[in-house]
Formats: sequence, C-alpha cells, structure tokens
Amino acid sequence: MSTSAHLHTTRSTLTPRPPFDFAKTLGFLHGFGPTGSEQVIANDSLTKAVTLNGRAIAFELRNAGTIEEPLLAYMLYSDQPLSAVEHAAIADRLRFFLSLDDDLQPFYQIGRADPSFAPIIERLYGLHQAKFLTPFEIACWAILGQRQPWRVAHHTKLALVERWGTSITLPSGIYRAFPEPQQLARVDSSDLMSVVRNERKVEYLRAVIQFFNEVDEQFLRSGDYDEVATQIRSVRGIGEWSSYFILVRGLGRMERVSTIDQELSKAAAKIYNDGQTLAPEEMKKLLDRYGTSQGYWALYLRAPAL
Repeated sequence: MSTSAHLHTTRSTLTPRPPFDFAKTLGFLHGFGPTGSEQVIANDSLTKAVTLNGRAIAFELRNAGTIEEPLLAYMLYSDQPLSAVEHAAIADRLRFFLSLDDDLQPFYQIGRADPSFAPIIERLYGLHQAKFLTPFEIACWAILGQRQPWRVAHHTKLALVERWGTSITLPSGIYRAFPEPQQLARVDSSDLMSVVRNERKVEYLRAVIQFFNEVDEQFLRSGDYDEVATQIRSVRGIGEWSSYFILVRGLGRMERVSTIDQELSKAAAKIYNDGQTLAPEEMKKLLDRYGTSQGYWALYLRAPAL
C-alpha cells in the first residue's frame, strides 16, 4: 500500500468535446451502485484510483470550465514519479473513462426531432457516458453479477480488489483500484474460489482474465464492431446481454444495444407508450431511428433524474 507521506503529484487539464456537464457526470456516478464506495464525489470533483503497471495511481478531477466551453483540471497522485508515457496513459484512461471525445450532436439532432424524447435531452443536456474505468473491470463485473443481486456481486468485487488490487493513501483516505489482468493471471483458481465461492464463476473469470491479458484494448475500442463483438462473445461465460454491457459501458461502443434488455424495454415503454409494453417491431423502429447513437438513447432513457 502506498501512503500519503511521500506522494508525487502531477497536474494538467483535459478539454472535453462540448457540450459537457461535469455535474451530470458526478450525479450519474453517485447513483451508480456497481462502483459505489470506490470513489469520493464532491460538489465539483471526483477522486478515484486506477491500477497502472501494478501500482495504484489516484486522480482528482475538478470542473474548470462551462458546459459549452468545458475544461477539467486533474491532479495525479503516485508513489513514484510518473514518466511521460505513464502520464499519457493515465490521461488517455481519464478521457476514455468519461467519454470526453464523444460527439453528442448527431444524437441530439435525432432526439430533438423525437417529441417523446426531446424533453429528456433538455434535462440531461451535456451528459457524456461515464464508463467503468477499464473494460476488464466491467467484464469481471458481468461475471460476478450473473444471477445474484448487484449488492452481493459488489461485495465480492470489493473483496477481490482488497486481496489482489492496488491501493494508495491520500490525506482524504485510502483509494483502492481494480487489478490488471496480468495480476489476476497469477492467482490460483483455488484462491479465486475462496473469494468468489462459485466454481463456474471462477472458470468464467479465468476465461475473462486470459482474454484481456492477451487482447489489445485499442482494438476493442476502435476495431470493426462486428469483429470486436464476436471476440467478446467467444469468451466463456459472456452471453448476449453481457457482451452488449461490456461493449457499451466498458468500451463506449454506442452503435448498438441489446434487444433483450428488459430494463431498457420498460424505460422505453414508459416514455413512448404510457408504460404499456412496446411490440418488438416498435422497439426496432426506435432503435433504427437512433442508428449508431442508440447507445446514448438507451443511456439517457435509463439515466436517473440528475
């Protein structure tokens, strides 16, 4: 564990693509249970940790701009000075985590022409998707969350992080970060079993660990959608719903959403049909309308009141 006595700090800024409302990002993260208790959220700041090359790096993000001229200031905390390459890797991770480069305008153009949906855009204007910090973390979460309440899965995730993750101590407290795939690749199945307590999920985690230990994340982020989706679905334990979950919430692939997502169907029914179930052909029309922005359509439909 790194302590606060001899921390090294690095400061810089990030410029999101406008519109960007950091307050809505914080509101979204505040209500997102799977990462609850893993960060500190204040009125205009977020403090969290990520693992880089086997050690924890904490980051504090603060709003320094406006919705139309956005700017985020950040401070990095590390036990050793960061090289230029490490600093760039963290900056890239932060940009990706908060989807700072996403262009919302094509989505807004479609949504504002949709009378049922236009009020949602006005309410959530400037909300960019906040992902899981890494696609590896969300893939492990997808396995842990299968067929059990998310609070139980979250407890298991925290136990896994405490045992094999990394941590760093700031004056404000201890921040723990999810391990990298190469760290978990060294863990025996029997040790994983002592935390996960489910033989099948241990097998699935092993498959996820191997996949992310070998795959190029940049390919997953920007490679051909169908090829990426096929590779993810080939991982043992990753079914249709889990693959879309990873593609959207872990990789920012907003081109498509799952047609078997019951919560999305309920959210759409509430907005478009007074809560009455939409026929499959009606859902298809809605998804076709939003095209490659359907991931953002789904995100805004399901977002809490921010």
